[in-house]
Amino acid sequence: MSMYTIGFTQKPAERFFTLLRNNHVLRVVDVRLNNVSQLAGFAKRDDLKFFLRELCGAEYVHAAVLAPEQADLKAYKNKEMSWDEYESRFLDLMTRRHIETEFSPSDLEGACLLCSEHKPHHCHRRLVAEYLNTHWSSKIGVKHLF
Repeated sequence: MSMYTIGFTQKPAERFFTLLRNNHVLRVVDVRLNNVSQLAGFAKRDDLKFFLRELCGAEYVHAAVLAPEQADLKAYKNKEMSWDEYESRFLDLMTRRHIETEFSPSDLEGACLLCSEHKPHHCHRRLVAEYLNTHWSSKIGVKHLF
């Protein structure tokens, strides 16, 4: 079983949708807090739903339960909080939300977690994938697309 992650920044739409199509992604699970920002370009919620369906034959799901809290995200982006502190707070948040009970490995098989960050190294989508794999008895492979 495989799950993917992707960020939409620093990618033209052609590269973004080609990555999803070439990896046979069935569903994009949007883990962003704000999925309607004009800054998101082709990755705004309604546009993304359309493009995924038409270009990739994939569905779109917004999973706010997998998004960070606004205050923590803002503090990290404004450099008022280190990555280590942000990661620790986000891991605690996922624990309090019991996200491992919200989804099963079969729910995310062939799915791709979407956020804005280009690479997964300092992005919560990677933390979500890792957290779920530590809490599920059935592990799922994770491939980061960028």
